[in-house]
Amino acid sequence: MRHRVLFCLGSVALAFEVAALSAVDVRRPEERQKAQQAVVKQQEKRAQRTSIIEFRGQQAFKETELRSALKEEITTIDDFGLSPARADDLAFFAEVFYRKHGYADVNVRYVIESESRLRLDITEGPRFMLGSIVFDGNTREPTEKLFEYMVGPTRERYSKLEKRLPFVAADMQEGGGLVRRFYVADGFLDVVVDPPRYTFDRQSNQVAVVVPIHEGQQYFFGSVSFSGQKIYDAETLRGQMLDLLQRPYTEARVADIPRRLQAYFKARGYYDVKVAATGAPEEAVNGRVPVEITVAAGPVYHFDGVTVSGLTRLHPSFVTKRFNRLSGKTYSPDVLDERFRTLMRTGLFNLLQIKPVPVDGHLLRLDISAEEAKSKEVGFSIGYGTFEGGIVGVQYRDRDLFGYGRPLTTSIEVSQRSYKGEILYEDPFFFDTDFAFKARLAAFTFTYDGYSKFELGGRFELTRKITKYDEAGLVLAVRHVKITSDGIKSEFLGSKDYLVNTVGLTNTFDMRESPYVTPRGFLINNTLDLASKALGGDLEFIRGTMRVGYYLPFGPKVLTPGVVEDQPGTPLQRWFQQSSIAFGARAGLIHSLTVSGPAEATAIPIDERFFNGGAESVRSFGERDLGPHDRKGHPIGGEFFTVFNIEYTFPIIGELQGALFTDAGNLLPTSEHPGLNDMRYAIGAGLRYKLPIGPIRLDYGVNPDPHSDEDFGAFHFSFGFAF
Repeated sequence: MRHRVLFCLGSVALAFEVAALSAVDVRRPEERQKAQQAVVKQQEKRAQRTSIIEFRGQQAFKETELRSALKEEITTIDDFGLSPARADDLAFFAEVFYRKHGYADVNVRYVIESESRLRLDITEGPRFMLGSIVFDGNTREPTEKLFEYMVGPTRERYSKLEKRLPFVAADMQEGGGLVRRFYVADGFLDVVVDPPRYTFDRQSNQVAVVVPIHEGQQYFFGSVSFSGQKIYDAETLRGQMLDLLQRPYTEARVADIPRRLQAYFKARGYYDVKVAATGAPEEAVNGRVPVEITVAAGPVYHFDGVTVSGLTRLHPSFVTKRFNRLSGKTYSPDVLDERFRTLMRTGLFNLLQIKPVPVDGHLLRLDISAEEAKSKEVGFSIGYGTFEGGIVGVQYRDRDLFGYGRPLTTSIEVSQRSYKGEILYEDPFFFDTDFAFKARLAAFTFTYDGYSKFELGGRFELTRKITKYDEAGLVLAVRHVKITSDGIKSEFLGSKDYLVNTVGLTNTFDMRESPYVTPRGFLINNTLDLASKALGGDLEFIRGTMRVGYYLPFGPKVLTPGVVEDQPGTPLQRWFQQSSIAFGARAGLIHSLTVSGPAEATAIPIDERFFNGGAESVRSFGERDLGPHDRKGHPIGGEFFTVFNIEYTFPIIGELQGALFTDAGNLLPTSEHPGLNDMRYAIGAGLRYKLPIGPIRLDYGVNPDPHSDEDFGAFHFSFGFAF
């Protein structure tokens, strides 16, 4: 089950490697960052302890705050001794610290009292707050957006809830530079933003700012001409950059033209293509800038052989076989990227570099260098779910069984309702094909409301990617289920001890981006399985499910760092960009192929039926609590269900989000007349805390029209997305 919180997932707690360590120790970025943080922490401690420095006159800040802000300068004096130059540096940076908080008149003087004694005399002066900001000369750009860029450097250091900001002259100068960059990014190449002018009101301690702006001409793309070995006609090439040409002219967009055209040519085998684009603003007519593009396509390249280096445990054939079938085919960076991502998803590599190297006859040899990840790991997990209660687990995983890249995972999990042991074997390239194979053996007990069960069985899956987004699979499942205790009458339980063997098909069309963090896009998932006595089981039925989801974050996709354009400036716009809305719909039907007689009230045992209600369906009901019940109030499931969800999430602070949702669904006792009868609803709100592997969720759903035997609503504490 997925509706639970695991505070330690996978291999969080412990990982070890049995192979010998490499002789070369290359520090990773996270290791360097950790080392830098340790240095900063050590400086902080030393700055607070040292008695060399004495502060006098400070009122706005505590001495500990000043020492923390000046820790680098203090530890330098502590390490290399006191000198006039170092004392002057300390006083200077103390003034900088004060000015960043609005103390424009601050004055810090130093006095060297002895070889080991320095005194800083601080005259703080008043704290000036930022008053009005007037943009003198802006006629083409909105004042609200310019204001956000102007106060941006100061705003970064203060909470979004802080309405009044301190006046910081350095920030105003930097903000003026951002305003100019914004204009240039919108085609105003000749814009001039003069240094801000300040008017100090010493009665109110506010500073009025005037920013003179000379906008000048706004430029757009004009005629685009092509020369050289362009292969394709001008209209085809122009179509690859049509969205750029329809926007204002900027040097950044001109620089993007070669990248786009090179990607277009390389995707068609022109590995050595060269493209240059030149704009001539000085030749613009009515603000239209002519652009000349030179193309040298070169020959079409084809894939050749493969070399692999850097492997110590994994057999090189695991990598080479992924690329051998490319030999003789036209070069395509998209194909290489797909193979690269497929290999990285195995978890076998920390680093994988694929370098095409031209060889004789317009061929490309692929030189692959790899750094293997740790292959063996042990993980511990602990968590809590509203339905399952406390959860603890342990897992051992070997990603590289016998050196052939086939993972084997064993796990044990215990909750307040269940005991579970599982062995999972995977072969991501079954018989060196594009098929993936999984074999899962599991034994577990589970206590539901009204009955407990023991289940032993296996599941075998063979899947293959049809396209980048579409995956199909064949599933064979063998399960023995035994009801070990029950408080439900036999007529509602069905068979208590049975073997069920099913064969089925799955299909998943997944166009989501970042499905575990902030999903964006469509998801469609279908399953169909058949149980038959011809497969050796005791039951005969057909079962199908369908799931559709659409996830729409309102913010733009990630832009290149440093690009100012397309970033709305007002706090409301930024808040809205961090919001998202999701739509979901699910349905399932199971139909018996056995005619039930007088001695057999139902041909579908209770553990094969559908249930509804809970953290991942209609959230005004407890887990499995929506739908038919017996006289004791135990849920007995049904043969047809639907669930519909709409959820809007919005930022609160940091990684904490709020959510508003509405759910609807039903659960019908038989599959004879499926439909939207007896729909039940939920209206609710919740909190989300975003983690790299998905959110922790706390929801409360209200039942707007509860029946006499139903609760007003339900709380749910869980992990992952609701649908």
